[in-house]
Amino acid sequence: MYDYLKGHLVSKQLNSYRGSHIVVDVNNIGYLILTGKSTIERLQEKEEIKIYVSLSHKEDSMSLTGFITKEERDIFNILQSVSGIGVKLALLILDEFSIAELVDIMIREDAKELSRAKGVGTKVAQKIIIELKDKLINWSNVTPVDVSDIDTKEVEQTSIIEVQSVLISLGYSANEAKAAIKEVLGYKKDLSKTEDILKYSLEYLSKML
Repeated sequence: MYDYLKGHLVSKQLNSYRGSHIVVDVNNIGYLILTGKSTIERLQEKEEIKIYVSLSHKEDSMSLTGFITKEERDIFNILQSVSGIGVKLALLILDEFSIAELVDIMIREDAKELSRAKGVGTKVAQKIIIELKDKLINWSNVTPVDVSDIDTKEVEQTSIIEVQSVLISLGYSANEAKAAIKEVLGYKKDLSKTEDILKYSLEYLSKML
């Protein structure tokens, strides 16, 4: 229903009975948007902001949750697809880890690292990894990026496929994912880890949109 809202940040609140949230004035309508600590710390009151939102609908209430980037919003939605993971816990996970770190955890199946997030025990971490890894990295549906014209001796093909799969799962087209990966590997000769390639690919795509 909503993709993003653009307006002036009226206020931000880290702790309240409603949870951490911001209020954004869009054409004289104030939208209360739940969000995490990491998002609030990057926003300044009275600035004009663009916030990507996710609508949650329960039997007795509706709420908006917002993020500075659409990638964070999309990962938030993916996290909530795990049974038992609601708005609050998904926000706590995203406060603890960047997107690249979270994807790296999924790839390595590191439940211990994931359980660092507040409210995530070992069993919950294992459940998240089991349910989300295939959603984030669906290798079988990806045609690998051709990087034969780039010096990528230190980069394994599986890393490229992983990054490409994650970008597509976040809503980017195959062509956008390929363009970002080739651009990044073209000027970042020292990259070898999946999370680093993903980080710079996301930065590239955010500047292009």
